[in-house]
Amino acid sequence: MKVKGLRWWIIGLVCLATVINYIDRSALGIMWPEMSKDLGLTEEDYAWVINIFTITYAAGKFISGKVYDKVGTKIGFVLSIFFWSLASVLHFFARGAASLGIFRGLLGVAEAGNWPGAVKNNAEWFPIKERAVAQGIFNAGAAIGSIIAAPTVAELFGAYGWKVTFVIIGVLGFIWIIPWLIMNKNKPKLHPWITDEEKNHIVSGRLESRRDNDDDKSLSVMEILSMKESWGVIASRFFIEPIWWLFVFWMPIYLYKEFGFNVKEIGYYAWFPYVGAAIGSLAGGWYVKKLMNNNSLDKSRKKVITIGAVIIVFAIVGAILFADTPEKFVSFVFVVLFGFQFSISNIQTIPSDLLNGKSVGTLAGLGGSIGAVSVIIMNWLIPIITTESYTPAFIILAVLAPLAVLSINLLIKEIKPIENEIN
Repeated sequence: MKVKGLRWWIIGLVCLATVINYIDRSALGIMWPEMSKDLGLTEEDYAWVINIFTITYAAGKFISGKVYDKVGTKIGFVLSIFFWSLASVLHFFARGAASLGIFRGLLGVAEAGNWPGAVKNNAEWFPIKERAVAQGIFNAGAAIGSIIAAPTVAELFGAYGWKVTFVIIGVLGFIWIIPWLIMNKNKPKLHPWITDEEKNHIVSGRLESRRDNDDDKSLSVMEILSMKESWGVIASRFFIEPIWWLFVFWMPIYLYKEFGFNVKEIGYYAWFPYVGAAIGSLAGGWYVKKLMNNNSLDKSRKKVITIGAVIIVFAIVGAILFADTPEKFVSFVFVVLFGFQFSISNIQTIPSDLLNGKSVGTLAGLGGSIGAVSVIIMNWLIPIITTESYTPAFIILAVLAPLAVLSINLLIKEIKPIENEIN
C-alpha cells in the first residue's frame, strides 16, 4: 500500500499530539481559581507549582533531545506522550501543593520531548523549503490546543469537576499512540507506504551535505556548544520564550484578577488570542517558503523572524496603553501571539539548517532548555512585579523580542550548514 503525501499525515499526527499537549498543560491555569479553593492554595503556590513544571520542562528538553537522537522520533514520541498522559491522570490524586508539584513535574519532563522531537521529525520528513511550513503546522497545534482547551476544560470542569477533567484529557494521549505506531513505520527512505515521487521530493529538497547518511556523526553537547551559531539559537530561545509562556501561564490569572472572571468566563475569553497564534504559525511558514523562491535561506529566515518581533513590540505597547477592557486585552494578545508564532516557527527550524539529523534533536533540546530557564525567572518575577499592575511584565516582554532578533543576527552570520561539523 502506498499513501500519497505521507509526510503531511505524519506532521498532522505530530500537530494532533501538540493539541493534546496544550490541553493538558493549559488545564491547570484555567481551573486554578476553583482548584485553589479546594486545595487551599495561593497565587504564590501557583507560581511555585508552574515553576516546578518549567524546571522539569527545561531538563526534559535537554534529556529528550538526546533521547530522540538516540532512539528516533517514532519511539521518542511514544515515550513522551505516554508519560505526560500518565502525569495528567495522576492529577486526580493531588492533595496539596507538594503532590500537585510532583505531578506537574512529571508532566513537564515528559511534555518537553514534543518540541525537539518535532524539529527532528521535520528534518527527516521535509525538504528544507518546507520545514518552516511543517514547523508552522506543528506550532499551530499549540495554538489549537489552547483554543480548544479554554472552553473544553471549562465545560468538563462544570460537568465533572477538576479531578475527572484531568483524567479525561490524559486518556486522549494514550489513544493517540495507536495511529502514530500504525502510520510512522520507518524513516522516509525505508517506509513501505511512501511513494517514490514523495521520497525523491524529500531527498532532493535537502542541502547536499544534509542528506541522511548512516555514517553521519552525532555531535557531543560540548562540540555543539563550541560553535557560536549554536549560541545564536540558544540565546534567541532564552529571550523569546517568556513572551509565549507569560500568556499561557498567567493570562487566566490576569483575567481572574483584573476583571473578576470565573472559570467559565476565563474559558469564554482565553481561547481567542490563540487563534492569532495559529494564524501566525502557518503564515510564518508560508511566508518564508515564498521568500526562499528568490532569496537565500539566511535572508528569508532572518526577515521573517524580525517581522514577527516588530509585531510583538507594537502589540504589547498597544496593550499597555489601550487594553482597559477584556475584549481589548485579548485582541492585543491575539496580535502578540501572532507575531510570536510568526517568528518562532523559523527560530525552531534553525537547528535543522545548521546540523545533520543525528545532532538536530540535541541542539533543539538545548535551546528549549535554556528558553525554559528564562521562563522560570519570569514566573518567579511575576508575583513580585505585578502587585499593582502587569505593566512591568509587559515592558519586559517588549524588550525581549528585539534581543532575540539581535542574538540571531550577531551570532549566526549566515544560516547554513556548519562546515566544521561535517566530517
